Amino acid sequence: MSKTWLITGCSAGFGLSLTRFILAQGHNVIATSRNPSKTPELVKEITSNPNGRWLSLDVTSPKDKIETVIREAKKEFGGIDVLVNNAGYSVLGAAEDIPEDKAKAQFEVNFWGMIRTTQAVLPQMRSRKSGTIVNISSIAGLDALPTCAIYAASKFALEAWSEALSREVDSLGLRVLIVEPGAFRTNFLTKDAAPKIPPSEAYRTGVVQTVLDRFDTMNGAQIGDPDKAAKTIFEVVLGTGVGEGKTNMLRLPLGPDCYARATGSNKRRRENLEAMQEIAISTNLE
Repeated sequence: MSKTWLITGCSAGFGLSLTRFILAQGHNVIATSRNPSKTPELVKEITSNPNGRWLSLDVTSPKDKIETVIREAKKEFGGIDVLVNNAGYSVLGAAEDIPEDKAKAQFEVNFWGMIRTTQAVLPQMRSRKSGTIVNISSIAGLDALPTCAIYAASKFALEAWSEALSREVDSLGLRVLIVEPGAFRTNFLTKDAAPKIPPSEAYRTGVVQTVLDRFDTMNGAQIGDPDKAAKTIFEVVLGTGVGEGKTNMLRLPLGPDCYARATGSNKRRRENLEAMQEIAISTNLE
């Protein structure tokens, strides 16, 4: 049985790969982007499929405007079965150097945008007692590298919110899935998608500059295949293929680099927790 998917951030990257793959499986897709007029050929490609639609959706818009778009989307196919919160970008730079306005803008898209669209879609899912919220996070939502302080913070926040939501809606018949990609060959590390804050003097040598330079060399050389990721996400949502028996899982790590970093992060946390055990259990009232 085909489902109706609404996906944010479809002009490139994971959003576009997901849209194309899901349409190819015969499902309905409502693709969205902030400014569809900038990608007329993509819009034409998607809407030429009878199961494809493309709507303008800026996730930083006020909640009432987003709710209007969601109502319009619902009219297209009678309801939304799967919401994929994919819209996002990264600000890179030393934590000390990132201006407050840049940090707030990062959260507006990566965190608050996800909340607005989810809150707009949840009522119709609750009324049907069926639906899946897919939130695209990152390995940065588990492991914060130098230069990624604000981006990682937005993804840590997304993961915490998603984890709490999953516990709240499970008894209502709804599911939440957090997707944690590693490095995939998308436009994510381009200047537009990952603007860099020039390091101040204290950070022009050392780890901050080293990581910024590494990201420059990674752009276009990532080994992750976004089309394979799209297929995997699709199957894990539906519980088919590689996703069979995995529909009770909250997190979907993608990429061997993601798995390695997550494993290392978990190991460091466990070692920290065990080293602090005696202190942790010593603070009750006598």
